[in-house]
Amino acid sequence: MKNLNLMHLNGLRALEAVGRLGSLQAAAEELGVSIGAVSQQVIKAEAQLGQPVFQRLPRGMVAVDGARPMLARLTDGFHSLSEAVGLGRRRDDTLLTISVAPVFAARFLVHRLDRFSTLHPDIRLRIDATTRLADLGTDDIDLAIRVGPGTWPGVDAELLIEQTVFPVCAPALAERLKEPRDILQVPAIIDGPSMFSWDIWLKEAGLDGSSMATRHVFNDASLCLDATIAGQGVMLAWHTLATYALEQGRLVEPFSVRARTGMGHYLVTRAGARLPAKVKAFRAWLKNELPSPLETQG
Repeated sequence: MKNLNLMHLNGLRALEAVGRLGSLQAAAEELGVSIGAVSQQVIKAEAQLGQPVFQRLPRGMVAVDGARPMLARLTDGFHSLSEAVGLGRRRDDTLLTISVAPVFAARFLVHRLDRFSTLHPDIRLRIDATTRLADLGTDDIDLAIRVGPGTWPGVDAELLIEQTVFPVCAPALAERLKEPRDILQVPAIIDGPSMFSWDIWLKEAGLDGSSMATRHVFNDASLCLDATIAGQGVMLAWHTLATYALEQGRLVEPFSVRARTGMGHYLVTRAGARLPAKVKAFRAWLKNELPSPLETQG
């Protein structure tokens, strides 16, 4: 281990994070420091190694060929260090930390957490609402809920609900929608970062090749939902986003047509990890809160 005396640990952490994430910005967000601080640590580490580790390209930081084996070993090493720290810390079996997207937390979880607390008063929840993809091997996270294809490396992913999408709108606007084709005559509220577009639902509804007139574009699904509730247009939503507003009668689903996106909501835990009782309890409760596969298909 004498080689470690030649390097600063912070520099190695910076090299590993930039190599794995591909950019200074992503590494800075994960490490909780400024971009400039990461850049300086990378420069110092390269100087200590006596050779460059990255190429600075317009698309990001790309490891030079000779540095890739080293970066892979660093990733393995930091995973091992994180596991060692986890073993050394006393785990609080009464605290369950969950990483979720802010929109899932705000539009689905918070309205139901009292039900979980009633069933499990001995378990306290800490909700880490973030768009950052939690690294379950290094972060102090018990479980995560992710949306996607369910094929993330280094984790066990259990499908909770298949994601289907469908139009929602305010009750007053729904009076104008008698059949699917009528939706082409009302403005659409667009979720800019969404991984799917209106085309997927229009095709399912037999309106392939048609287009929607856009009223507003937002960079956040919650803002889209608020605009839709306010009667400003129709939105392409999914169950965990819109169900609470639908239950309250603030939104309606004018048609029974739902389109599959090829994605789902997954409960994600560290690969091969033995699930503690608190995780099993939350998993069982969440599955009970979500609809059956038949219900999600309308």
